[in-house]
Amino acid sequence: MNIEINMDELKELVENKEYKKLKFLLERMNEADVADFLEDLPLKEAVLVFRMLPKAEASDVFAFLSVDIQKEVINAITDKELHRIVEDLFVDDVVDMLEELPASVVRRVLENATPETRKTINQFLNYPENSAGSIMTAEYIALKQGMTVKDSFDYIRAHGQDKETIYVLYVTDQQRHLEGVVTVKDLLMHDYEVPIEDIMDVDVICCRTTDDQEDAANAMKKYDLLSLAVVDKENRLVGIITVDDAVDVMQEEATEDIEKMAAILPSEKPYLKTSVFDTWKARIPWLMLLMISATFTGLIIDRFESALAACAVLTGFIPMLMDTGGNSGSQASVTVIRGLSLKEIEFSDVLQVIWKEIRVAVCCGATLAVINFAKIWLIDRTLFGRTDITLAVDAVVCLTLLLTIVCAKCIGCSLPMLAEKAGFDPAVMASPFITTLVDAVSLLIYFRFASAFLHLV
Repeated sequence: MNIEINMDELKELVENKEYKKLKFLLERMNEADVADFLEDLPLKEAVLVFRMLPKAEASDVFAFLSVDIQKEVINAITDKELHRIVEDLFVDDVVDMLEELPASVVRRVLENATPETRKTINQFLNYPENSAGSIMTAEYIALKQGMTVKDSFDYIRAHGQDKETIYVLYVTDQQRHLEGVVTVKDLLMHDYEVPIEDIMDVDVICCRTTDDQEDAANAMKKYDLLSLAVVDKENRLVGIITVDDAVDVMQEEATEDIEKMAAILPSEKPYLKTSVFDTWKARIPWLMLLMISATFTGLIIDRFESALAACAVLTGFIPMLMDTGGNSGSQASVTVIRGLSLKEIEFSDVLQVIWKEIRVAVCCGATLAVINFAKIWLIDRTLFGRTDITLAVDAVVCLTLLLTIVCAKCIGCSLPMLAEKAGFDPAVMASPFITTLVDAVSLLIYFRFASAFLHLV
């Protein structure tokens, strides 16, 4: 039974060393909630509370813990306890843990695993990082051709206890080649004597061990799968990816894209667990690059310094033009990056995307130009008495605004697509980079219009 328990009450029990009552309450909580509670405790107390958990619950809680607490727990428990945890965990959870732990801790974990488990772990660790093979699990039910529905149920009862899922079942031949898929619901709907070959679906959605994990997760989303079969190059079933792993991948990829779009090198650690030095390392490269690239904006202003001196009123509109252009480019880039990540847009659609963004830009630019023209003339000139703002100055500003938005949206939609075509993550072409580029373009347009219409040198 899972009951609602106040975390502050649990912390108070820890502080007062009321361990008997604490253990009673923890046994009635969901494993994920217990892990959340341990995460909020100091490391020493978290390890102490973890060792109070019943054996059956400890392994489940361990899988939800952060790497920092897992490391402390491993260092604190005996080899016997570690052996039990490693053998109780699903292989994919063990692999995820080992990829983050120090070498000395990894060695101890492997030493306390059975030869069979160690062989499986090493096999999983050899798959490329962020590949489907690196996130799959080996705990699945594989039925054999020739089995009947009754044989299948008997096999599930005999071998399904420690499997990650038993709802989706895969059918293989004697060489483990993937032949079909069947669900428990399919089995329940047929008589015991029916061969599973007659009811299985031979059109199996699967992926290769070397496929990108994001592609595998997207396939599960597209086809509404609870699990995805993973095969090797010879079409032999080697594992499955379950929906919880797919959700983790989607979260990781979304976080990585957000960080790249904010000009931050991706980090796998939570914000509060990332040191100041690591945060600095993640942010400073892009900040340096953007700072240096922004100097081109200064060069453009210096180039037209005489024009600004001759018509100083132009200076006041520079921030508005640059900000609007940057915002317009960011809108287009974010939309296109999302479309690329969801496979809604491909590079072959680049002309169609640009043409659409040009039309959107003309609509947005014309609307903003008209509003801005009225605002400058009625408020800046009439209300505030800025007589230096002439009709020509107003026209220059508004025409620049219109053309800047068109250019910004073209740049914002095309750069991510070009980046993906070149093999880069399109997220790196997001807001900061595009904004810097659009700033320079908007200034060039502005001063060219000013020189032409206001006859400035």
